[in-house]
Parts: sequence; structure tokens; C-alpha cells
Amino acid sequence: MDLGLAGARAFVTGGTAGIGLAVARALAAEGAGVAVCGRDPERLAEAVAALRADGARADGVRAHGLVADVTDPDALGAAVDGAAEALGGLDLLVANAGGSFGGDLLDSTPDDWARTFSINVLHAAHAVRTAVPHFERAGGGSVVIISSITGWKPGPKSSYASAKAAEIHLAATLAQELGGRGIRVNALSPGSVLFEDGGWDRFRTTHPDRYAAFAREDFPAGRLVGVEEVADTACFLLSRRASGINGANIPVDGAQDHPSARRFFP
Repeated sequence: MDLGLAGARAFVTGGTAGIGLAVARALAAEGAGVAVCGRDPERLAEAVAALRADGARADGVRAHGLVADVTDPDALGAAVDGAAEALGGLDLLVANAGGSFGGDLLDSTPDDWARTFSINVLHAAHAVRTAVPHFERAGGGSVVIISSITGWKPGPKSSYASAKAAEIHLAATLAQELGGRGIRVNALSPGSVLFEDGGWDRFRTTHPDRYAAFAREDFPAGRLVGVEEVADTACFLLSRRASGINGANIPVDGAQDHPSARRFFP
């Protein structure tokens, strides 16, 4: 299926590793121009080099990197505008950056909660807000907010789960607010995603027996979802092939039962 993404212009936050980089690489392979942001200049340069290598297989697609801390609204806004300037406009946005601070409720502070919401839902809202004028000049746009199954299958940490639930609701609400402007907004909720040097890869290496039990008991297919499966779904949601999907939350979790492996650590 031709997704019709060749020539599209996309910006991915947190695009230097993991899901963000995988989505950016999948977009570049489809022929889209891609800009990514991250805090580490060295990792950013490596990501851009990988994107340009992918783009070389799609007629030399442009790739750009912008250093930005997404929890700084001014820096994030400048990165969105910088991506649009570098690419000659903006059609697609992937709000992927995320994370958590502190521990469970009793092991975290109000500042931990504020930082967790800032890097997840607040960054997504500000990125979309800044992108809207660029989308309107392009005649419309498509947004994917990377949430998590933790946002709708309750599991620790409470701050992270609450922020991810807010992202899912944010996508549904923005779809209503921005639909009349020709802008679609969807959430994509990965489960436990396996990729090289990621947290689950380290779990597999350091605790192979517990990892095997986790994969066997929590996933009907007996395996975790691969990062490419998440990236492929994101590309479809961003594309015009998914023009009828708006305000949705799409799980990519392999029917994962629990969003946490804590019970495998008695």
C-alpha cells in the first residue's frame, strides 16, 4: 500500500532513539522530509545521519536535527518553527518525547509530578499549538501523540500513567477542536516495546528467565512488540490513507495483559 507520504514534511520530538527514531526512519523510508529534536547534540547528529541514509533509498529525502529541551516551551516552539523553516513547511507532527520522574506516589514529589506532566502531555499540547499555523498554510495536517497502554490499562507509576491518560484525552479533544482546520490528531499507545539497548532489551539480557516468563504470560503471541511495528502504525495514522481516523487511541501492544513487569520481581 502506497501511503502517499513522499514529499510530506514531518517533525518528531524525542527523535534520537527508540520509538521516536524508528518513526522518523520509517517516514524517511517512505520519502518524507523529516526533522527531529533532542537534547544531546551527539545523539542528534547520529540520528540525522541515519535518517539521511534511509532517505538516500527514497530519492535523497532531507533530514534535519534541532537541539531542544521539550519541557522548555520557548525552545520547543523554536524547534517546531525551525523544522518548518528547514523543510519548507510542515504537514506531520509526532509528539513522541516522554518519560517519568520520581517513583510511586509515596516515593515522588510534587515537582516529580509536574516534570512528568511537562515532558509528556504539556510538551505535546505546546508542539501542536505551535504547529497549527504551519499546518494551515499547508492546507491541513496530521498529528500522532505517542502515549502508552499505561494510559488506559492502570499500572505504576501513577504519575506516568496519569500523564499518558491525559495524552490520550488530549488527542481526542484536539481532534474536536482542530478538525475544522483540516488537522487530524490521534494517540498511539505502545505496550512494552523491544528494541536494541532499550529497557526491555536490558531486562532480557540481565534477567533472561524473568523476561521469558513476562513474554510468555503477558503476551498471547509469546513476544513483545517490535519498534518497527509501532513505527509502521504511526506512519499509517499520519498518512491520508487513515483520513477517516481522528481522535482515536490506537494500541500497539500485542494484546499485552499488564503494562508492568513488577510481579516478576518478588
